Amino acid sequence: MIRLNGISLPLDYDDETFKKLAAKKLRVSEKDIKTLTLSRLSVDARKKTTVHFSACADIALYSDEKHIVKGLGSNIAHLVEPYNYALPKVPSPKYPPLVVGSGPAGIFAALALALMGQNPILAERGRDVDRRVSDVEKFWKGGDLDTKSNVQFGEGGAGTFSDGKLTTGTKDRRSGFVLREFAKAGAPEEILYLAKPHIGTDKLRGVVKNLRNKIISLGGEVRFETKLDDIIIANGKITGAVLKYGKTKNIFETDRIILAIGHSARDTFEMLHKKGVAMEAKPFSLGARIEHLQESINIAQYGRFANHPRLKAADYKLAVHLANGRGVYTFCMCPGGTVVAASSEKNRLVTNGMSLFARGGKNSNSALLVSVTPQDFGSDDALAGMEFQRKLEEAAFAAGGGSYRAPLCRVGDFLHGYKTFSYGSVKPTYKPSCTFADFDEFLPGYITDSMREGILRMDTALNGFAHADALLTAVETRSSSPIRILRNEKLCSVNIDGLYPCGEGAGYAGGIVSAAVDGLRCAEAAAKT
Repeated sequence: MIRLNGISLPLDYDDETFKKLAAKKLRVSEKDIKTLTLSRLSVDARKKTTVHFSACADIALYSDEKHIVKGLGSNIAHLVEPYNYALPKVPSPKYPPLVVGSGPAGIFAALALALMGQNPILAERGRDVDRRVSDVEKFWKGGDLDTKSNVQFGEGGAGTFSDGKLTTGTKDRRSGFVLREFAKAGAPEEILYLAKPHIGTDKLRGVVKNLRNKIISLGGEVRFETKLDDIIIANGKITGAVLKYGKTKNIFETDRIILAIGHSARDTFEMLHKKGVAMEAKPFSLGARIEHLQESINIAQYGRFANHPRLKAADYKLAVHLANGRGVYTFCMCPGGTVVAASSEKNRLVTNGMSLFARGGKNSNSALLVSVTPQDFGSDDALAGMEFQRKLEEAAFAAGGGSYRAPLCRVGDFLHGYKTFSYGSVKPTYKPSCTFADFDEFLPGYITDSMREGILRMDTALNGFAHADALLTAVETRSSSPIRILRNEKLCSVNIDGLYPCGEGAGYAGGIVSAAVDGLRCAEAAAKT
């Protein structure tokens, strides 16, 4: 099969046009094409006067494919084999492996172990996705925060309440397996070829349920509202775990624990630290959510093509490096989405972003983040970054006036150091409600100063990014884990044999797909021991 790159397609192309242009680029007759499959599709909007699609295709020919490819440059076309990812064959375990956390890393670790006949136990401290959605929606309507079931904790992890973005920089072949399993579980087939695939929070909820059912059908077990309360170590090796359900604690005998706890399991970090598990503070980023009218982002990105029916809600990804040594960048952009209350601890306020699959909301939002390092945390302790997050979340909670009202200001006022007193063209989507606040009163000066410079510089790349009516809603602190649980080349803890730190919470991933891939890698490593 031939993979053909760089096919330029008009926005209103059809199958006939696609085949014609592919044949022309491949220098063959259309009749010579046996099969033509879209393998990648992206929007090329570098020139606003000629916005079009750029495609890659997998093509089978009736003629000699090797001869055809030889006459073209390797950057234009090359031969490819059908995708295949095979899990290793491993012996049956003495004890069932324990996977802690049902975010992408935990789900795919458990799925891989189940496929290898390991009969894993997947323990999730939160609730199943249906009950979790109900709990979160009650909170957003002004109800009490449930510290066991929220945007951070529960089936699917933090990604369940997000855009469901599947864009990744990893080149690991396992990413293809992840996308295919998502599609089998109900995700749209387009995730297999779009350059910037996403599922949306609405569709992702059904996907994680189907993945759970697949794990169970393969011999795995899923336990909700089951928290890892302690790990049992003998002679430097895992021999078991203490699992807590309600007020009941039970000892679970196992010699392998995959620790996919996510970036917000702070009490678990504290327990592991007390047990002597090797870890360190790591850099991360924090800031606020910036919110614009989606229509203005569409126009800025697509120009006169902004309302074309084949173009979906536009996104962006911006980054600048400042003279003060800090990076400022946008993260987890949610086209047509909402800013959400993402707290997991009482009296600490956290924001995040979320989109439905259709991305049909009036506003777009993205995290606007400033890099911070352990030198900013005020301590050499491994958990110093986590405590730094807590301090800022408490300050944001107070600045909002309590009851999880988020501090907010217009970008125009923020840039001039003024307090906001009224909204302009952009209205907030955050629930339960917002409070106008002066960000300089609750965020460090190096954060607010960096955000101001970053906004102005980003406006030169995306016209309107610094629009006076755009909104900032604070505070976003959970972009990534503040700690890294150290592991060796076998993906095992450097000082506790049988403990496999995994995914974003352990400091080894940065999104849904990369976390899922790390889950697969850890499952393979754990199954071989």
